[in-house]
Amino acid sequence: MKIHDILQVLERFAAPELQEDYDNAGLITGQRGWACTGVLCTLDATPEVIEEAAARGCNLVVAHHPIVFKGLKRINGKNYIERALITAIKKDIAIYACHTNLDNVIEGVSRRMADRLGIVGGRVLAPKARPLRRLITFAPENKAGAVRDAVFAAGAGHIGNYSECSFNTVGEGTFKAEEGADPYVGEVGKRHAERETKIEIVFPFYLENQVVKALVDHHPYEEVAYDIFTMENAHLGVGAGLIGELPEPLAPEAFLQKLKEAFGLTVVRHTAGAGQPVRRVALCGGSGAFLIRAAMAAGADAYVTADVKYHEFFDAEDRMLLADIGHWESEQFTVDLLRELIAGKFPTFAVLKSSVPTNPLRYFLGQEAPGESNF
Repeated sequence: MKIHDILQVLERFAAPELQEDYDNAGLITGQRGWACTGVLCTLDATPEVIEEAAARGCNLVVAHHPIVFKGLKRINGKNYIERALITAIKKDIAIYACHTNLDNVIEGVSRRMADRLGIVGGRVLAPKARPLRRLITFAPENKAGAVRDAVFAAGAGHIGNYSECSFNTVGEGTFKAEEGADPYVGEVGKRHAERETKIEIVFPFYLENQVVKALVDHHPYEEVAYDIFTMENAHLGVGAGLIGELPEPLAPEAFLQKLKEAFGLTVVRHTAGAGQPVRRVALCGGSGAFLIRAAMAAGADAYVTADVKYHEFFDAEDRMLLADIGHWESEQFTVDLLRELIAGKFPTFAVLKSSVPTNPLRYFLGQEAPGESNF
């Protein structure tokens, strides 16, 4: 098995094109063409994790966070980033990061958080702008089915929980083949009228190349006529964060206790909130302060995320309980997601979970002062 085969599974689930502009998701060291000896899944590709991969016979480390976010002028081992890269290169270990692209799919990082809390259903909190395209093409009526099938197989035609969606109208197309043409129907130099089906299908923007290739490869005409339009519609499965509902409303204190138990927390930083029961909950793994106002606009009773700065807590304006549970804590179950995605496709292959703790933070809780309260 090649490393490419493993990465295809991840990229079908969370396309690299869905990552944010600042991100560096993808293959950071190594080559896709290498034979894969085993996979080690982790949140952070630290030097210790790379050493663990080598010791356990894995030459592919799949991490959530990219070890490299910006350009390096030197690689001489002066910090953990450079040491991890040196070790990986010396030991022929590939490092792959599946980061904000995994954040930006509805079944990704935030879904894992929601599952821990038992949240029912859920939708994307902040859908990505204009992620959809519409393909319009024309095929001979008796070949329209084969063309549709090819485009569906390339990933087009999904709308919510429905697949193979298209709209088709029948009409008459005309064309005249010029000298040098090799027409599928008609004769060179004569205008031809053909009964054709107009096919309209939507697809996510990142599939454009493969959708067009499938169309051209399976269309009978020598010159394939097609149009692609950018749509304003939101893609319900693509975007940041998630919002859903608990099975039953909880008092604020009970909700905070549930957070502690579900994520194994030592402490939760939070605002006072409005005091109302918590039923509708918004979530975003990692640094999610940018979604505070989106969570309020969506009517969330509570928003759970990480890395909230002092002044950003004010943005909740006591209209919503804002809880910061910690960056590592909010994303810790992403490792299980990565492992399950790969192992689900290759159940007999070695897909391991790192045993190295990569959370750089520790929490010291002194004795509570008289009269002090956590709420």
